[in-house]
Amino acid sequence: MTIPTYEDIVAAAGRIEGHAHRTPVLTSRTANQELGAEIFFKAENLQRMGAFKFRGGFNALSRFSEAQRKAGVVAFSSGNHAQAIALSAKILGIPATIIMPEDAPASKIAATRGYGGNVVTYDRYKEDREAIGRRLAEEKGMTLIPPYDHADVIAGQGTAAKELFEEVGELDAFFVCLGGGGLLSGSALATRALSPKCKLYGVEPEAGNDGQQSFRSGSIVHIDTPKTIADGAQTQHLGSLTFPIIQRDVDDILTVGDAELVEAMRFFAARMKIVVEPTGCLGFAAARKMKDQLRGKRVGVLISGGNVDIERFASLLA
Repeated sequence: MTIPTYEDIVAAAGRIEGHAHRTPVLTSRTANQELGAEIFFKAENLQRMGAFKFRGGFNALSRFSEAQRKAGVVAFSSGNHAQAIALSAKILGIPATIIMPEDAPASKIAATRGYGGNVVTYDRYKEDREAIGRRLAEEKGMTLIPPYDHADVIAGQGTAAKELFEEVGELDAFFVCLGGGGLLSGSALATRALSPKCKLYGVEPEAGNDGQQSFRSGSIVHIDTPKTIADGAQTQHLGSLTFPIIQRDVDDILTVGDAELVEAMRFFAARMKIVVEPTGCLGFAAARKMKDQLRGKRVGVLISGGNVDIERFASLLA
């Protein structure tokens, strides 16, 4: 599969229009004051199914042929991609099988089933979800849509950044969460097209800095499943499509600790009255650490999602 371009993002925006929400860009005077900058939050926690993943999932499935639609889709995910594929499949009338870790948040498993997905669970510390996905695809003739390393998925995710730049204009810096790199690589394509001078930062949890290691070493680094509260970024490696885009178009990869994610969750809840999952806090947590360099700047932060069990949310904030 070839590496997508900004033109693919423009095409994806046309396909998802009327299906995906054009999410709001939020501002906070308190955040602006704290960082001495003008911060624009692209609130993908308010997207359908609660995360940016709906964009890429719907874009990929909407390109299926008649035969692919009949045979169905298979996907693997810790939660948000699972729900995105299940919901997109339901809208488009495609049968969906979703491979999820048995310890995924109960709300994410329940939501995936609620959208009509047939959930197959596995042990994320002992089994290989990619191998299970390939086996099921071969056995049943289904099309496998991976969570990030797919041109249509990357193009769909890039539509969030495209909307942000269309709404607020060029930025000086932009912080985007990084797991497998679908959102960051799509955002990179949009950033270089619409705000070429903007400094673009990918942000990972400290425990899972495979992207940072890959970026610094120049080749994809594989790690064990990291233990972090940012379950959406518990990926083990970047993709063969996402990595070259990140290498070419991203300025740096930063990391933040779990405690900093909890502080960001608390800020969003207390000051902005929004629920953001730990992974969705990566960008803002990193921007707070860099506030000395951001003074007087226009800064974008992509909030990736808000899917977190309410009990877990409460216990983390307590």
